[in-house]
Amino acid sequence: MKFKTLVRVSMIVGACAVSLGVAQAAEVEGPKVSWNMSTWGKARAFTVGPEWISQQLAEKTGGNFTLKIHYGEALSKARENLDGIKIGAFQSAQFCNFYHPGKNPAWMVLTMPFLPLGDLELSMHVREALMNTPEFKADMDNWNAMPYFSALLPQYEFLGRGPAPKTLDGWKGMRVRAGGGVGTAMEKLGATLTTVPATDVYTGMERGTMDAASFPYTYSHAAYKIHEISNWFTSNMSPGTSECAMVLNKDAYAKLPPQYQKLLMDLKPEAYKVQIKAYHDIDEKNLPMFRSKLEEIVYSDEQLEEFRKIGGKPVWDQWVAENKDKFDAQGLLDLIFAEAKKAANK
Repeated sequence: MKFKTLVRVSMIVGACAVSLGVAQAAEVEGPKVSWNMSTWGKARAFTVGPEWISQQLAEKTGGNFTLKIHYGEALSKARENLDGIKIGAFQSAQFCNFYHPGKNPAWMVLTMPFLPLGDLELSMHVREALMNTPEFKADMDNWNAMPYFSALLPQYEFLGRGPAPKTLDGWKGMRVRAGGGVGTAMEKLGATLTTVPATDVYTGMERGTMDAASFPYTYSHAAYKIHEISNWFTSNMSPGTSECAMVLNKDAYAKLPPQYQKLLMDLKPEAYKVQIKAYHDIDEKNLPMFRSKLEEIVYSDEQLEEFRKIGGKPVWDQWVAENKDKFDAQGLLDLIFAEAKKAANK
């Protein structure tokens, strides 16, 4: 009996010591706050930034401010994350703009093909500038959300099965997964589009309901194991990208004490560095693996120039014309080029 009592006392003393250690380690004092974030898939390069933010929030507050990331659509379907944010089902979520263009029309500018977003650090500056525009904020206001952190999606490439499209004519009649302006550009090559969520692509390709899928290169293809059912990949098509962002529920953010709000914002610059490094690291691993197992399609400069002529500015002009009466579509497009030039000259 005495031994059991001693064990209990030791455990209590130990727990108190740990608790005191955590409290002393806190850089930012504050109340207990528990947040949940809804996303899909599993932990991967795409989620390294939010994972780092979650870790830092806990460490810097001595465990008082926690952000739990829920994978596999455990809290909400990917296409319904903004709906969940609106009703306060969770405090944070990731969403991709091309999953639901009607929910975020201004954000669709980041799906336009052949934008100057190839360099990830430059891309970060452009995306941050856009998330601070009235147009982007207005889209999120409709869902009681505030933009917070971009996943900085790299340029897209395609993986596919069946006959490889070694010429631009080879895309005619192909069923491809591509969204937004990139999808429109592919349509101009004669492809048929589908915009299924990333989690459904493997099944679609395996069952033969689609021939190829565009994903941020190379991490996302590998994360969803698309390379396992493909026999070719493009490596220099670079048709564009899109935007998948982490947003916060506005009411939840407003209820945070000022020091927690500041901490969230202070963590962003380093989180972007961590995010960029994750993409570079995974490319170093995946590209040799792709080349060892799949046929690599490399287009000539002449082919790429023809693709840009067909699917570049004509797609931008079409998008501006469709949205000019809804918001400053041309202004958003111009801002991308202005911010890219500014970042490149730093």
